[in-house]
Amino acid sequence: MIEVSSTEALKQLIGKHAFEAVYLYTPMCGTCQVASKMIDLVEKLPQSFHFTRSNLNYLPQFAEEQSIESVPCLILFKDGVEQERIYAFQSVPFLYETLNKFADS
Repeated sequence: MIEVSSTEALKQLIGKHAFEAVYLYTPMCGTCQVASKMIDLVEKLPQSFHFTRSNLNYLPQFAEEQSIESVPCLILFKDGVEQERIYAFQSVPFLYETLNKFADS
């Protein structure tokens, strides 16, 4: 997983990959720490998404443009277009099935 700390670099990655999963967090968020471990597991499973991780504290412009409501947040992009936004990281199987739903469509 790539860590990105600028809005411009993040936008470039979103446009570069057909399937991009952008995980947004803040370091002091306890829920984000649990979600991060879930994302790490999902990333290791066979799937089509490229993962990018970003500390939202460094991306105020991106947070405003995307109207991010809270962290943790996982935004799934297909061909540069947002497909889904996840705030409730229910389980590893839920995340994995959601990723595959968009990769298969």
